[in-house]
Amino acid sequence: MHRDERSRGISRAGFLAGAGAAGAAAAAGSFLAGPPASAATAGRKRPRTGLTHRGVCYTVGAGETPGTAWSTARMRADLRAIRDELHATSVEVTGDGADRLNATASEAAELGLHVWLQPTLGDRPAPEILDHLAETGRHLERLRRQGARADLSVGCEFWLFVPGIVPGADAQERIRNLMDGNVDPEQMMRRLTAFTARAAAVGRSVFGGKLSYAAAQDDEVDWNLFDIVGIDYYSYFPGRADYLRELRSYLRWGKPVAITEFGTCTYAGAPELGGMGWDTVDHSKQPAEVKGGLVRSERTQAAYLTELLGVFEELGLYAAMAFEFVTPDAPHSPVPRYDLDLASYAVVKPVKDRFDDPASDWHWEPKQAFHALARCYGRAGHRR
Repeated sequence: MHRDERSRGISRAGFLAGAGAAGAAAAAGSFLAGPPASAATAGRKRPRTGLTHRGVCYTVGAGETPGTAWSTARMRADLRAIRDELHATSVEVTGDGADRLNATASEAAELGLHVWLQPTLGDRPAPEILDHLAETGRHLERLRRQGARADLSVGCEFWLFVPGIVPGADAQERIRNLMDGNVDPEQMMRRLTAFTARAAAVGRSVFGGKLSYAAAQDDEVDWNLFDIVGIDYYSYFPGRADYLRELRSYLRWGKPVAITEFGTCTYAGAPELGGMGWDTVDHSKQPAEVKGGLVRSERTQAAYLTELLGVFEELGLYAAMAFEFVTPDAPHSPVPRYDLDLASYAVVKPVKDRFDDPASDWHWEPKQAFHALARCYGRAGHRR
């Protein structure tokens, strides 16, 4: 994946350690499993109606090099490919920069896509993060009132992105402190709960549609604040029954469940590493190098995505968003040790015209995961 820090904030794509870090915190007792299923819902079978929204995450940001700077023209072409080639019915517009997010949400709505807007401004003071949420939420409400199908997620894994919940100057330090046990679990949960409530209140004040939040799998969240349970899901099990059992636990609140992220990297063995699969690039070297002699496997990535998608369909979940469409700062190279796309969750691979030139133009090419999702999404559309 691309570099884990940037001067304008942090990249969601660079910090998929959520599942791993949250799991460590859970072991220390800081995350709870949530309320038990009631007697009325425990034995009730959910109708198998398939997913309501099938989509992909589309991250907007400033870009790390001149060549990967955000482009309106590129965004418009990408969204058309998401609708017409990937056959997605929904797009999760995420990242930072209110102007970029709003422009992308408007374009997606114009194309008839369901818009799941999730601003993820990070490493900024809390009031600035909430102002950013309010600005983008107001724009989404205007789109909704004009007829767009739209839901608002107030953010993603706040303990990772919002300063002051977990000790650390940036997300990397917060992850290390969580993994090393340098966190007061009770204090962390008080801060996380308080900020989540503030974000939910801001979301309600500007948006009249359904509200959600993207939680790590073991996060303790007061889902009474939200209309949709949102989960970033990176589990790996050898058998389908284990996925079904784990995912059913998120239905116990009696609310629609959206898988706000799911996916894996592009090498053999990546699914077993879950949300930590990206952590295999040595950015101290120039150019950055892939560590560990990993073997590129687009087939592994495609198989994992399609297996999980089948489980989500069987459970009749509200939405599933594959993470992610493209990671521009993780270009593909035919030389394995420089193939940063190998450590990327994206379903298309960036190919630079001049690999060693930061200002080089680039294009993307579909990976096997793209084609696999397109077949699944296309068949589901025909069934409808």
